[in-house]
Amino acid sequence: MILTVLHKTRYEFAAPVRGIIQSLRLTPAKCEGQRVLDWSIDVPGATMSTPFRDGAGDYLQTVSLRAACDNIEITVSGRVETFDTAGILRGHRERVPPRAYLRGTIRTEPNRAIQDLVADALKGHEDAADLDRAHRLAAAVSQALPYTPGATDAHTTAAEAITAGAGVCQDHAQVLISCAHLAGMPARYVSGYLNATEDSSPHEASHAWAELYLDGLGWVGFDAANQCCPNDQYIRLGSGLDAQDAAPIRGLVSGGSAESLDVSVEIAAQEQRQQQ
Repeated sequence: MILTVLHKTRYEFAAPVRGIIQSLRLTPAKCEGQRVLDWSIDVPGATMSTPFRDGAGDYLQTVSLRAACDNIEITVSGRVETFDTAGILRGHRERVPPRAYLRGTIRTEPNRAIQDLVADALKGHEDAADLDRAHRLAAAVSQALPYTPGATDAHTTAAEAITAGAGVCQDHAQVLISCAHLAGMPARYVSGYLNATEDSSPHEASHAWAELYLDGLGWVGFDAANQCCPNDQYIRLGSGLDAQDAAPIRGLVSGGSAESLDVSVEIAAQEQRQQQ
């Protein structure tokens, strides 16, 4: 499948700031599940560094505005050919060892509710294969956290989401990471895009899921929010220990000022690949 993406992010400042520097994780890496056909990132008036690949295999790029400004706008557009690999991440070059993703963060720190969730999900299956345990954990997270837009915010932790009993894709991913760590499996947060409409019409499509490292398979994606593994409807942008670490845009502003943020993401299926 060929997916087209248009992703616009605009920051408005109440008063001019002295400068901005941002780290962008907005370019899909090449792997067996996706191939970039064309891709561009446009930031008017900004200086942009050459993209580089980090140890996790993700492409990063630094953007800076070194003059007074009252807004910054980032436009991402392109086409990606995607393939269904049953959620398995193959052909993705990275140097960070999987065991590094056993480390938790404040956002993925488990509480008693998450501990109980894992115990219930794996009861009688503690010695099962990693794949079976991973599916059980993903199903348990999906059941424990009904998808509820507005129930949480960008700073909500896994513990807070499970206590609230509702959340969005960010919360499903962080709670699943927390569960996987308790089960002894490396896990990480993945940001990207999802083409979710049946008629392939453009729609809001920024998305997140988790990847768990499983013996014999390597990294496998689990989208607890949609009760599935990523397929050819997904575009993978980047990964990290949690939502903040894997954020597509992170930055600093020189000369503080109140800001507002407007984000729009549209993704559509341009062309269906013929079955071989």
